[in-house]
Amino acid sequence: MSHGTLYLIPVPMGGDRLDAILPADVLHIARRLTHFVVENAKTARAVLKQFETPHELRSLWMGELNEHTRDAELAALLAGNDVGLMSEAGCPGIADPGANLIRLAHARGIRVAPLVGPSSILLALMAAGANGQKFRFNGYLPAQEPGRAEAIRKLEQESSKQQQAELFIETPYRNEALFAALLAACRPNTQLTVACDLTAAGEWIATRTITQWKHGERPSLNKRPTVFVLYAA
Repeated sequence: MSHGTLYLIPVPMGGDRLDAILPADVLHIARRLTHFVVENAKTARAVLKQFETPHELRSLWMGELNEHTRDAELAALLAGNDVGLMSEAGCPGIADPGANLIRLAHARGIRVAPLVGPSSILLALMAAGANGQKFRFNGYLPAQEPGRAEAIRKLEQESSKQQQAELFIETPYRNEALFAALLAACRPNTQLTVACDLTAAGEWIATRTITQWKHGERPSLNKRPTVFVLYAA
């Protein structure tokens, strides 16, 4: 049986100029593909329309992959064609359910081709001024107390002990609560980076100590995609 290639296609995170965030080769590959694995077919078609696919959107094959997809269903998504794996935003396989499909492709000897594009996690780390040689992405922290404060203190201790940057995210409507918890739980000299709306017109990034955050101007984070970087070295 012949195998196609699984292309990992980056998706814009809010920037409105494709040529500023995606190389021409990425757009060329995305435009020629007719089979895709996506988190949501409706939003994926909107992105492919933005990519100016020459194919009729209704004719594109779309297999949905999300946190509810069972392992037994994954095999049907790889049917011998060249397939594009698309996240809702940013790079597939990073803070994204696509990793299971990528792992299955490797197990079956299918070529996996990652394509260049924006990752909010790496962009935030680049801009943070934290240790870019040793870092960890922690996903989501607990949403409720006291678990959230305990998780923050543990990350701060690990950052200090290991001299590493600790990255994490939150559901956008809970950003303000997480930011307040960080200011309450962290030591005064711990460095905190807040990176909002990366690659979008309203992009905003700042790194300050906890003391500086407490006494300075604070951004409005409500409903804005944000990456937090904590560095307690």
